[in-house]
Amino acid sequence: MTPGSTDHPQMLVEEFEQIARTVPETVTLEFINGKLGVKPVPDGDHDEIILWVQEQLLGSRPDLRLYRERGLRIGGYRNGRARPDGTVAPRRFFAGHGEWSDAAGVLMTVEVTSYDADTNERDRRQKRDGYAAAGIPVYLLIDRDSCMVSVHSAPRDGVYGRLVSASYGAAVEIPDPIGITLDTEELKELSG
Repeated sequence: MTPGSTDHPQMLVEEFEQIARTVPETVTLEFINGKLGVKPVPDGDHDEIILWVQEQLLGSRPDLRLYRERGLRIGGYRNGRARPDGTVAPRRFFAGHGEWSDAAGVLMTVEVTSYDADTNERDRRQKRDGYAAAGIPVYLLIDRDSCMVSVHSAPRDGVYGRLVSASYGAAVEIPDPIGITLDTEELKELSG
């Protein structure tokens, strides 16, 4: 295996957490599959898309909240640390938690692709696999490159067993435990 894999990580999780505590607020670090990564700063459309998800969620499920950039322990044996663009959980779910929370009880994670070289590996593969390994029931990927919304669900043995993708403009079903339909027409105006 190569350095930066789960078999030969670049550092221990505890070392990563110590580094992450000392970086400036303008830098967001993640530790996925044994590799240290810097999460890009979101642009305005990225922020608007996350707010759009939040509005759709609150309109249908006022009992749930979308937490932005919440630190989660993910991956096999919780050996990774990610900050999803959005984490959906019951209201006040993270009260009393520290910087990094166990993913048990999280209902959905949301990622919006960034326009950088690492987005394919990070958002479409590594995070998807880490969220599945953590048993998070739903992973919603809003892919601005392809103008597609992908819903990964039914995690089992560290992989999502179900994938439904649709182009912007389509109605997209988010399965239980979320159980809502997203009207994605507005996304056409927020990507490009």
